[in-house]
Amino acid sequence: MPTNSILRRVALVAVLAVVVIAPPVAAQPTNVVSNAGMETLGGDGFPQCWEKSGWGTHDFTFTVTPQAHTGTSAMRIEIGAHTSGDRKAMMLESPACAPTVTVGHQYDLSVWYTTTTPNTVFTVFRHDITNGWQYWTDLASLPVTGAYTAAQVRTPVVPPNTDQISWGVTIYGTGVLTTDDYAMSDATITPEPPTCTGTQVQCAKGSWEVLAMPSPVRAVHAAVLPTGKVLLIAGSGNDPDAFAAGTFKTAQFDPATNQFTELATPWDVFCAGHAQLPDGKLLVMGGTQAYTAPEHGYKGLRDSYIFDPATSSYSRTNDMLAGHWYPSATTMGNGDILSLGGLGEDSSGTVVTERFSAAQNRWLGFGETKQTWAWWGLYPAMILLQDGRLFYSGAHVFGSGLDGSGASIYDYDAGTIVDVPGLQNKDERDQSMSVLLPPAQDQRVLTMGGGNTFTNPDANRLTDLIDLKQGNPTYHAGPPIPTGTLTGGVAQTAAQGKMYPSAVILPDGMVLETGGALHNRTDPVFEASMFDPATNTFAAGMATDPVPRGYHSSAFMLPDGRVMAVGENPADGSFDQRVSIYSPPYLFKGARPQITAVASQAWSYGSAQQLTVNGPVVKASLIRPAAVTHSSDPNQRYVDLPLTVAGGTITANVTSNPNIAPPGWYMLTVVNAAGVPSVAQWIHLG
Repeated sequence: MPTNSILRRVALVAVLAVVVIAPPVAAQPTNVVSNAGMETLGGDGFPQCWEKSGWGTHDFTFTVTPQAHTGTSAMRIEIGAHTSGDRKAMMLESPACAPTVTVGHQYDLSVWYTTTTPNTVFTVFRHDITNGWQYWTDLASLPVTGAYTAAQVRTPVVPPNTDQISWGVTIYGTGVLTTDDYAMSDATITPEPPTCTGTQVQCAKGSWEVLAMPSPVRAVHAAVLPTGKVLLIAGSGNDPDAFAAGTFKTAQFDPATNQFTELATPWDVFCAGHAQLPDGKLLVMGGTQAYTAPEHGYKGLRDSYIFDPATSSYSRTNDMLAGHWYPSATTMGNGDILSLGGLGEDSSGTVVTERFSAAQNRWLGFGETKQTWAWWGLYPAMILLQDGRLFYSGAHVFGSGLDGSGASIYDYDAGTIVDVPGLQNKDERDQSMSVLLPPAQDQRVLTMGGGNTFTNPDANRLTDLIDLKQGNPTYHAGPPIPTGTLTGGVAQTAAQGKMYPSAVILPDGMVLETGGALHNRTDPVFEASMFDPATNTFAAGMATDPVPRGYHSSAFMLPDGRVMAVGENPADGSFDQRVSIYSPPYLFKGARPQITAVASQAWSYGSAQQLTVNGPVVKASLIRPAAVTHSSDPNQRYVDLPLTVAGGTITANVTSNPNIAPPGWYMLTVVNAAGVPSVAQWIHLG
């Protein structure tokens, strides 16, 4: 197997899948697995078309046992004295043995097994016609069973450039695994002919609506709440007069009614950090202690508050260790919030690491928080990885990038920071946007656009892609952001891009790229596109927000699948308070599937969940609600839910790894074969 499978197994249970424990079923004539029953042995005594694989430190044995489900042979793997790694018997990666697949299709995989350990999982590799064999995903964790039991999973849609897959069952802890009677069949749902329910332009590009009522506050910060409402936070809103008067504002927007409600705001939350807590409340940290003056720059606050959607009110927490203006905020796998960077109470860069304990509902003290005393800049994009480390993507606010390569991996527990190479033009990635691409299990990040607020060149069209499952991850250049038009319809040149872009993950697995400006706080760019993570391409020419969206703008997904955009703060100090709503093309392509029932709204890690839908669907996902500001939402993620389908009921297994899906509230959606998503239902994970 490929050597880089080692780090891919760091968090074996990090993926979502579906497991159905089923009664014996008749053999499928469409089974495409070679030597599925292990009955044909090679000269080495091991089943033909199968190979032994794995890595790590442990005792292990591969054997062929007569204790079979059918016939006289089954495969057995035993691991003892386990320190690290895994063992797996996989289909031989050859044209004769690995099943051939069709791009865009899905396949049902099944196996009969016994296992003495819950550390057992379906694993799938795929053959890329350009790049060769590579890890695809872990599909399902298998329950312990002493008697032969059938397990079945359905693959995600086969991605482009794939012609074969290899799969098997992995054991990654002390125990004994026996497998027999593998099967694989095509489970593709043929979509109905596309139906355009809007205009041809709407079906191809989507459409924008500017609400008649503007926001009553300067929406510098935005968060989607598990009530379905949107919190729009201004604080003083970059208005020195409001700051001097102590006029701090917050409003709550209801997308169902298009109504705003202004809320009491106890401090200047302008340019604070924020992240969702496991209980659905929003932690907001830092803010503005002082605006810039001749004798000092902006000063950050130690203040921290929690916003409770149930009461629509703020309550104060204990103070942070230091002041923070423009801090990061990343939700960790145990629900804690890690905050880094920003400016302190003396206007200098804050090098103090802050950790909020979700269990204790407080910021930890110096003796409880591990410090590296590293400077991370302003709003550093810190993305949680499947092994609990943080990836600093190089996206930040104000000026040049940090020393070194411009990107790095930070291990909080070990206190280490390792440079990640390859980020293009790191000193012009100010106000760029980074996003963990769908699905989160793939561990790929896209960073797009940017400029430099000090030198103020034309913003760039650069994008960079990185696969963080690799042993030594490196950024690689991605496709350039499509060009748009400037004020008056003037076309951008081929070299001109945008800073302040927004990137919004959608329930069909695409990423909407919208908004931005050519220069710092001026020259808005009117352009929007769709990025497809499966092909690493932009589809240019999406409908364009008619409102300029530059500095202090945000865009984010609503539970009904639309996208909301707010903000624009030009250099003259004005603020555009109009609100735009985007309906993507999928909302004009026929009836939407419906989730008619969810067995439980409370989902635990590693559990199997029952959903009832009103028609065929091809995929489901969990999307974490937005908490975004300044082209930064490092907690945005889409977690794939591979499906097993029986009539109108689908069974989905929840990831066992909270680093893939940190605890909290998520928007659950299903998507039909035409690519049309349901309205989201809220579920609580963890």
